[in-house]
Amino acid sequence: MKISTILDYIDMGHMALPVFQRGYVWNRGQVRALFDSLYRRHPIGGLLVWATDSQGAAHRGDGQLAAGTVKMLLDGQQRVTSLYGVERGKPPKFFDGDKAAFTGLQFHLENESFEFYQRVKMEGDPLWIDVSKLMEKGPDGIDEFLVSFSVLSEIRKYTNRLNRLCAITDIDLYIQEITEANKPLDVVVNIFNRVNSGGTKLSQGDLALAKICADWPEARDEMKARLETWRQAGYYKFNLDWLLRAINTVVTGEAGFIHLHDKGAEEIKDGLDRATKAIDIALNMIDGRLGIDHADVLFGRNAIPVMVRYLDRRGAALSERERDKMLFWYVHAGMWGRFSGATQTTIDQDLATIEEIEGGLDRLLDQLQLWRGSLEVAPGHFDDWSRGSRFYPVLYMLTRMDAARDWGTGLPLKAEMLGKMSSLEFHHIFPKSQLYDRDYVRPEVNALANFCFLTKNTNLKISNRLPEAYFPEIEAAHPGALASQWIPMDQKLWRVDNYRDFLEARKALLAAETNWKLAELLHGDIRWLQSPTGAATAAPAPAVSEIPGGIASEQEERVLEALNDWVEEHSLPRGELAYDFADEETGEQKAVFDLAWPDGLQPGLSQPVAVLLDEGREVFALASGAGYRCFTTPADFRRYVEAELLAGTEDA
Repeated sequence: MKISTILDYIDMGHMALPVFQRGYVWNRGQVRALFDSLYRRHPIGGLLVWATDSQGAAHRGDGQLAAGTVKMLLDGQQRVTSLYGVERGKPPKFFDGDKAAFTGLQFHLENESFEFYQRVKMEGDPLWIDVSKLMEKGPDGIDEFLVSFSVLSEIRKYTNRLNRLCAITDIDLYIQEITEANKPLDVVVNIFNRVNSGGTKLSQGDLALAKICADWPEARDEMKARLETWRQAGYYKFNLDWLLRAINTVVTGEAGFIHLHDKGAEEIKDGLDRATKAIDIALNMIDGRLGIDHADVLFGRNAIPVMVRYLDRRGAALSERERDKMLFWYVHAGMWGRFSGATQTTIDQDLATIEEIEGGLDRLLDQLQLWRGSLEVAPGHFDDWSRGSRFYPVLYMLTRMDAARDWGTGLPLKAEMLGKMSSLEFHHIFPKSQLYDRDYVRPEVNALANFCFLTKNTNLKISNRLPEAYFPEIEAAHPGALASQWIPMDQKLWRVDNYRDFLEARKALLAAETNWKLAELLHGDIRWLQSPTGAATAAPAPAVSEIPGGIASEQEERVLEALNDWVEEHSLPRGELAYDFADEETGEQKAVFDLAWPDGLQPGLSQPVAVLLDEGREVFALASGAGYRCFTTPADFRRYVEAELLAGTEDA
């Protein structure tokens, strides 16, 4: 079938995109390569379509389907969308993506190359032709692109080239059809997965969302709007699968997406509203009571769907004791990585436990204790280092929910007094440069017990001074401010030659404070902090294995944040800072990647990516073994993005 006919079919509703297809994710480099191949008459592959009855066919977008048989694109969406976008000068009705990927494609008459518009390079140069404008006018309008040329040989040469470019729409593409119109959607999705096996296959969540969109076409957009609201509030790590899981727990009481398949549009709409309400309540509880107020410190994200189920079933507002008991469970689930592996199985276990509301939270804590054993925190748990540690959010939480005070102003850093903590920075108590000069190794320099949280101005004023110099000044100006941040007050420990002893003393203080604050959440009902016999559980120092990797300093964090901002400016998804790389089955933390895109910068098309600054071989081996493409400098990463993903998007 000719390309022109394919594009006409889309306009007339004879060809459409099934609901389970992802949005448009190609970049300008891929669009440019497609048109270069077509211009040179290189093969670009065929299309696979599912020929089915248009009546009731679940398709994306608001375009009307023609009566009779419609061809649903199973393979070729990116190519067809790019062709339509450039040839028509606008995206098709089923479009969902960044239309800048195909806006402004230019063709150079002399060297026969394709590039995207760059004002300084192209403005006023008649050799650069706007491809969309040429396609709009067609062969009959070629002459107006040649008025700047007077040499006959040039005019003939350029005319031939423009005609060749226009004739791209006359190229035939082979179309293979699946003709059984009444195939079940899951069978068609399985075919789609096999054809697209080189990319990310559709998950059970994708399939569930496809079935939902068949009855409720606006579902995907509605869910994305809710996610955007949370993203604006600082919770940028939530995704469609996560939200769909929360909806699932509300509607079915189950974690498996298969249970959503027989639910109608009204049930899903109601479930979305109820899940959104419960998520907001859960986030407000976590923020207001624990001070955990943004994505980078929100551990245990997959515990939230369990909380959503309980909150939705409970209906009425929770009492203070009930709220705090739920938060006690949430913190422990996050600290010990309960939902880091085998997520669906674990969620199902906890959902079954709270199915009966009466006594549900007690049973949930019983199950947590049975799974974990002792719920008491020992000093050894603070042996971890770097921002990727699971106890990093615990340190943040203690700072926000306790009486911790800023060392420059003496003011408290409590949750209700600070709001969103965008200006709060983690501070190395003993400065990195001073420690490295004395041959301390990276895990010691970046130990959790060497971190505290301060306002940005205070952090800058302290600079790289040693505690033995600046601690006395702080204590004189703001008595008690040091102790409020769990600083051992033995002044011998403030000296750099006693740094290791300082760490041990502060870990003991942090562990004691964590146990105290979590016990407060139980309002005296401390049975879950005791052994099964009723005797107080001892807190032996656990055997904590060193977790490799992680953000080493606030300077490194700023570099990574700037890189993330740069990525977002180019309409690509932000990566996850201090990404917790864990065993998929057990949830055991294996490493911390400084900045990672576990689904790739183009989900479904590109491999996972990690930026690893100043990391050892072990981290690279783990990342590479898991299929990540690794970069050691921001410059190398930017070059990769520019060359392979952006490919000429800059308007120089």
